[in-house]
Amino acid sequence: MSIEPRNPDFATRVGDSFVRQTFMGTIGAVLDEVVPGSVTIRLPKRTDLLQQHGFFHGGLIGTIADTAGGYSAFSVMRAEDSVLTVEYKLNIMAPATGDALIAVGQVIRAGKTLTVCRSDVYGVTDGKRIHCASLLGTFMTMADTSDHVRKTSK
Repeated sequence: MSIEPRNPDFATRVGDSFVRQTFMGTIGAVLDEVVPGSVTIRLPKRTDLLQQHGFFHGGLIGTIADTAGGYSAFSVMRAEDSVLTVEYKLNIMAPATGDALIAVGQVIRAGKTLTVCRSDVYGVTDGKRIHCASLLGTFMTMADTSDHVRKTSK
């Protein structure tokens, strides 16, 4: 399925926003691919990202799946809009193991206000992917809202 972006500079915009999301840098996540309606994020294995059994922590699985879905939605939005997660359901189907996790977000339907996306997460070892989780999420278009840090009053 081909999805047309509403902003011809979508890939640069997604990349710039991803860099500003400092939590992605904290965990070491990397933006691997951006195409209209789909984003791939890679998270290399580090021991401080694992839970007590040596698997990637479930919170990280949800984090990169949510982020891949959100940026997939963002990739088809207008240049003057931003995105926020409304809700998601995550199914972890197998232990997340491997040298890295890969999250592939894909727009299912882009509406005016809400965009529904799916993200699949894979554990990767020597190039072989094992499907370990799937997310179904809803993302809100924040019309005419900057993607930069919002200033709040104290």
